[in-house]
Amino acid sequence: MRVITTPLRDVQSLRAGDEVRLSGEIYTARDAAHQRLVKLIEEGKELPIPLEGAVIYYVGPCPAPPGMVIGSAGPTTATRMDSLTVPLLERGLKGMIGKGGRSAAVQEAIAQHGAVYFAAVGGAGAYIAQCIKEVEVVAYPDLGPEAVHRMVVEDLPLIVAVDCCGGNIFKTGPAQYRDPGLEEAFK
Repeated sequence: MRVITTPLRDVQSLRAGDEVRLSGEIYTARDAAHQRLVKLIEEGKELPIPLEGAVIYYVGPCPAPPGMVIGSAGPTTATRMDSLTVPLLERGLKGMIGKGGRSAAVQEAIAQHGAVYFAAVGGAGAYIAQCIKEVEVVAYPDLGPEAVHRMVVEDLPLIVAVDCCGGNIFKTGPAQYRDPGLEEAFK
């Protein structure tokens, strides 16, 4: 188990399958927020969040129940952001957190820009919420739960899903459990 902090500087030593605990400041963004961020990039305008070394968590957190900082905060399927990810990586984004695999274009951009994609466990939103110590909306409040939030996390459990060296648990993970004899039997 490796402990890492934000902002991410060097992710070269992280490998697909590594278990990590992430602490520090991260940002949230989903589809609509990504569209707005990319539009600002295309227009040459300043972004509402710093991307250099940043981590974006694909989540639309639930409102905080009494006595809590935040409600359930489980990951969103990452492929929904794939068509909008590369421009953010080009501007210094170093980490993304979601669930599920990534497109070939995003995997190539992760390698090219020395970034990393972390998988969070879907269905564990209540547990993940316990790792979130502070939350504030920093952009696009009109998007409600899909606004961009700044979060401070402590020991957020993640798995390196796609590393900057081409490793990908969505390819290597299933391969280790394949039984060639069974595959042959079902042809």
